[in-house]
Amino acid sequence: QLVESGGGLVQPGGSLRLSCVASIPTFTDYNMGWFRHAPGKEREFVAAIDWNGYNDHYEPTVKGRFFISRDNAKNMVYLQMNNLKPEDTAIYYCAGDSNWGRLVAGLTDYWGQGTQVTVSS
Repeated sequence: QLVESGGGLVQPGGSLRLSCVASIPTFTDYNMGWFRHAPGKEREFVAAIDWNGYNDHYEPTVKGRFFISRDNAKNMVYLQMNNLKPEDTAIYYCAGDSNWGRLVAGLTDYWGQGTQVTVSS
């Protein structure tokens, strides 16, 4: 089970930190990622981090603004979002998969319930 938190309303240029706690027996078996789903759009990949935190990957429009990290001792994954823009408004979902390619493609079966992020003045 994956449970996200940390969403909310923020002004353009502001920051938010999303958290996801994973109730997974062997958290280090899983690569973890974040996706988002905006109204009227397809769900899209945002960021992913491998099982030991050594490698990460970002969607181009968030690279340099968003940063993914994980704490394996706490079964947690985070998404630090800086310089937020109105187009970042979406429901953000945490996801995990033992297969990196399947995770980045959004084909995993392991999803959280989502947390709403709204960027507006």
